[in-house]
Amino acid sequence: MRARRRRIIGLALLTGCTLLLSARFTPALSAQDVAAVSETCGSEYVIGREDVLEIAVWNNTTITRTVPVRPDGKISLPLLDDVEAAGLTAMALRDRLTKALTPYIATPSVSVIIREVHSFKVTVIGQVKLPGRYELKDRATVLDLLAMAGGFTDYAARDRIVVLRHDGGTTRRIRFAYENLASANGPKGGPKAAEENFCLRPADIIVVP
Repeated sequence: MRARRRRIIGLALLTGCTLLLSARFTPALSAQDVAAVSETCGSEYVIGREDVLEIAVWNNTTITRTVPVRPDGKISLPLLDDVEAAGLTAMALRDRLTKALTPYIATPSVSVIIREVHSFKVTVIGQVKLPGRYELKDRATVLDLLAMAGGFTDYAARDRIVVLRHDGGTTRRIRFAYENLASANGPKGGPKAAEENFCLRPADIIVVP
């Protein structure tokens, strides 16, 4: 009888520990989530709306100028009028301008320099001390933004943080495994930590329930 009671107590303790661990640690990123975040930090910067660009055409002061990217994603230049810039890298925009200027200028030499970054805005909402919209000038991870937002309030559900990311016509919910990163047993570096503390993209929204 006592042996049976000990077995029952042991099973109950084991079940309780399992539930506690599953509640404390957020599961690792899914394969889809890993694909969504894997190229963010190392990828080349993509021009966005409100950024300021310097367009230089060698030996042509008429076209050379500093221009803002308008809310519709375009820039205005002599000869070319409106040119789509948002969503392109500096190199891709250079190639587009070079091709567009070819009918007007023999072998145009174009350079594109990003002078000011204003399009990299992310939002933190929910149980943080300083919720709001943040304009970034450099790459930043989810932990970086949580620190900028002053950290958590006493009521934050740290194991249920998600990042809302617009992907085409849909919105992806990417889990952020804060408890895994903060735990002494969590990843301390390398690819696993890089996946879990991933870089943000413009217009991302961090939700802390």
